[in-house]
Amino acid sequence: VQLQAFGGGLVQAGGSLRLSCAASGRIFSVYGMGWFRQAPGKEREFVAYISRSGGSTSYADSMKGRFTISKDNAKNTVYLQMNSLESEDTAVYYCAVTSRVFSTRADEYDYWGQGTLVTVSS
Repeated sequence: VQLQAFGGGLVQAGGSLRLSCAASGRIFSVYGMGWFRQAPGKEREFVAYISRSGGSTSYADSMKGRFTISKDNAKNTVYLQMNSLESEDTAVYYCAVTSRVFSTRADEYDYWGQGTLVTVSS
């Protein structure tokens, strides 16, 4: 089981970044995938979810309209397009997979990538 997240970096407030998460083929076809983030001193929080088929997505309220989750089945990769970034979006972002139909709870995700740091400067 392998998940590898990348694409983080330093961006100014109002800017954009696209995160990617490469997954092994078996995981990609069987599991739903999510993005979470964890800021310093805070708990890990749900960001977005995409179903196994890619036909269903869900977002945390504060990300709606700014973030978009998508997947490319041919590349076994899930993306998180982040626009209109704010300083409050600064965190380590993680991708994860879940065998559940849908979940926003970190403890219901089975496998995790290593995380990629996003820093938004104001």
